Amino acid sequence: MSLKSKALSIFALGGLNEIGKNMYAIEYDNKIIVVDCGNKFPDESLLGIDLIIPDVTYLEENRDKVKALILTHGHEDHIGGIAYFLKKLNVPVYATSFTLGLIELKLQEHKLLRETELHEIDSNTNLNFDDINIRFFKVNHSIPDCVGIVFNTPEGAVVHTGDFKFDLTPVNNEHSEIHKMADIGSNGVLLLISESTNAERPGGTPSEQMVGEHIIEAFMKAKQKIVISTFASNINRVQQIVVAAQLTNRKIVLLGRSMVNVVAVAIERGYLDVPEGMIIDQNEINELPPDKVVILCTGSQGEPLAALARLSTGDYRGVEILPDDTVIFAAGPIPGNERSITRIVDNLFALGAKVIYGSGSASGMHVSGHGYQEDLKLMLTLMKPKYFVPIHGEFRMLHQHRILAESVGVEKGNTFIMNNGDVVDIENGVARQTRSIPVGNTYVDGIGVGDVGDIVLRDRKQLSEDGMLVIVLTMSRRDKKLISEPDTITRGFVYVRNSEELLRDVNQLIKKTVSDVQKSNKNQWNDIKLSIKKSVGQYLYQQTKRKPMILPIIIEV
Repeated sequence: MSLKSKALSIFALGGLNEIGKNMYAIEYDNKIIVVDCGNKFPDESLLGIDLIIPDVTYLEENRDKVKALILTHGHEDHIGGIAYFLKKLNVPVYATSFTLGLIELKLQEHKLLRETELHEIDSNTNLNFDDINIRFFKVNHSIPDCVGIVFNTPEGAVVHTGDFKFDLTPVNNEHSEIHKMADIGSNGVLLLISESTNAERPGGTPSEQMVGEHIIEAFMKAKQKIVISTFASNINRVQQIVVAAQLTNRKIVLLGRSMVNVVAVAIERGYLDVPEGMIIDQNEINELPPDKVVILCTGSQGEPLAALARLSTGDYRGVEILPDDTVIFAAGPIPGNERSITRIVDNLFALGAKVIYGSGSASGMHVSGHGYQEDLKLMLTLMKPKYFVPIHGEFRMLHQHRILAESVGVEKGNTFIMNNGDVVDIENGVARQTRSIPVGNTYVDGIGVGDVGDIVLRDRKQLSEDGMLVIVLTMSRRDKKLISEPDTITRGFVYVRNSEELLRDVNQLIKKTVSDVQKSNKNQWNDIKLSIKKSVGQYLYQQTKRKPMILPIIIEV
């Protein structure tokens, strides 16, 4: 519940102390506005999990208060959880044109498009929810149509920057509305919520224009086919690839579902200018000379099922990488993906390709969409907030952002570094962080949402490490005695042909355990199963130092 009906509260539901599954909420006078609804991809410890999305239990418990979901931009870590959110809370959605195009793809896939109320906004939109007035301002990022948000309330203005950098020479000529940010700051900002991804990197973020020059240079030097991989959502980068292909008289082939879908949305909504006939079908590759083809594909982060990974192993039907082809990674490696990317790079070199890869500063093929320290300080200086909440980063990044804020005038003690679930309450112009709400991760596995928890993941981990042993017992229903020899089935534990003696000993132990249970007058099936799991588990650990999952199954006859 809210602290007081007229208190202004800021909730951190995701994206704090992490990068991914961003979700925040503003509450005033029993009205909640949700900002962003992203997902996060699992690490290797979350076996079988497809996505991680925010836990919206608090919002479900207060569903009558939730009035809108506003999206700052169309990256997966900001819109990837929207379909799952809307299945629980079908509220009006507000987003810019390009972001709406990407959202519609997701809603079509989940069969939610017809029943969802979508509203297109731009940087001049003005929304009113009684005492909450909402305005927007344009920011640069690595995807088109990004906005920051201003929540004007009786307590004061709360500004959410979204993801941003200051690019004074943007490829799409969509400049950050610095004048509007200055006006917002001059009118007074009570609290600024600002992203921290590059808070550790000094200087200012390089312009996207720099990448375009390097792409053209590489295209000019390439002698055979070009394969270039980037984030599908980076439409400015895609536009520069189109320009380079035009200058070198090459046709473009799109590989990868997300690349095909996002480029289609960008062309349809006017964010990407592609000459007619430049994009050709995959089947036409072999009809053209290699030096007239560019393959634009997904997989720059080493995703094993993406187009680039399959090309590197010769597993993409109808398309192959040949000696002297040029492969370009036009995206920087996200921390944690380096090993997967290196594996693909090795495969490409083995195929005889020329590979351009590495960090953006090394290859010149990538610049970040997130502001470096000077960008972050400029935002703070423009807004001049009384209170500050750094978001969208790991703890060290949030800590560094706090130091930056204090260096440009935010009073020491007025910065709140929050964990997911923390709440900042503001009343009479005074902000306090004294409470939290329960939040966590919701795991998506196949069509299941939230049905896989820690116990299931623990079992999966055990299976992945030591395998399993299934023990099938055929027993008399009447006198609870074994009718035949136990049948042991092993998967991922030991190789049966090499372990016949071990399994014979296990069967003898099982028969002894059943006999001992019967003598103790504990003749319930559950007692027999528990005793077998305990005795067999101890014996196997003594013999092998392994702990397989043991599953006794009793067949009554």
